[in-house]
Amino acid sequence: MADGRMISVLTIVRNRAGHLAQLVEGLRRSIEPPGELIVVDMASEPPIEQLDTDFPCHVKRLAAEHLPLAEARNLAARHASFENLLFLDVDCIPTASLIGTMDEALKQADALICAEILYLGPEDARGSWDEKDLAARGKPHAVRNFPEKGLRAEENPGLFWSLAFGIRRKRFDALGGFDQAYLGYGGEDTDFGFRATAAGLPLLFMGGPGAFHQYHPSPDPPLQHFGDIVRNAQLFRARWGFWPMAGWLQQFEEMGLIAIERMSLTVLHKPAEH
Repeated sequence: MADGRMISVLTIVRNRAGHLAQLVEGLRRSIEPPGELIVVDMASEPPIEQLDTDFPCHVKRLAAEHLPLAEARNLAARHASFENLLFLDVDCIPTASLIGTMDEALKQADALICAEILYLGPEDARGSWDEKDLAARGKPHAVRNFPEKGLRAEENPGLFWSLAFGIRRKRFDALGGFDQAYLGYGGEDTDFGFRATAAGLPLLFMGGPGAFHQYHPSPDPPLQHFGDIVRNAQLFRARWGFWPMAGWLQQFEEMGLIAIERMSLTVLHKPAEH
């Protein structure tokens, strides 16, 4: 095995053992493996057990009724051993070059660095896979435009995404991590991007691709997270002066679930009642 990079990979998971296995397989195929992998299991059933890896791996438990995304990411960072952190969502398969590329980028730039993600179809990466095949099948994000290579400054903090990003640990700690006032699902990552920019930390897009997003069914809008999204949107609006997750909120309003005004949001019906 090649010597590991001095970078900690952090991922959080609930009930996605198949996705996690492919993420780990991607790390196994890395040109340079990570220094370690930290996994925070958010009450999976069955629980995530210790993983068989060629690099140090630690599984931490976090019990919560809702998806505690902010708290789980912060817990993972607290257990990291290295200065450079790479957050990877569990449904992402890292490319073989991502570990080395992100580690070098964080050495060069004290910044919040997003890696490019290519989106896979329903039948891609379901069993054995080849990275060249995934690269040919993957589709880029419709809104987030990445450079072909290298780093490019992104002026809109609203385009920060938490699927695959790197940051120096001292910067993450200085920001206070993700704000745990955002309970459950939605808004915590956009808030993190805005707080990073407000603190003077540049947002950079890194040419890649850096990872492949594994397909999974996702309700649109995510009614299963209705309460979290509404509550977190109100917190974000009070802090930053505009509504986040605008597409989802508009869909909720069109369904007659909420009424949105410039400064306030009223719940008319809950999805179950509707």
